[in-house]
Amino acid sequence: MPDTDDTYIYDEALGEWRPAGAAAAETPARAPVRDAAGNILADGDAVTLVKDLKVKGANQTLKQGTVIRSIRLTDDPEEIDCRHDSIKGLVLRTEFVRKR
Repeated sequence: MPDTDDTYIYDEALGEWRPAGAAAAETPARAPVRDAAGNILADGDAVTLVKDLKVKGANQTLKQGTVIRSIRLTDDPEEIDCRHDSIKGLVLRTEFVRKR
């Protein structure tokens, strides 16, 4: 008897419709994102800066020990998206942060 799952997902990279089960099976596993100390980071974590950072375009320096809350992981395992009170759209390298 044929498969009764009628759910399909459009794969833009291939330009064709594929069964949902096949698309989920081929989703590559994301490499874990690690901070400067080697701790694994996840969406929503709070991090602390391990050194002073000059922010390009904001003419401001974020001091060591500054807490950044509610981070978001990006496609690049070496970068995280952040929001700070005075800086929107902040992207930090994981080598400069430590998980709280």
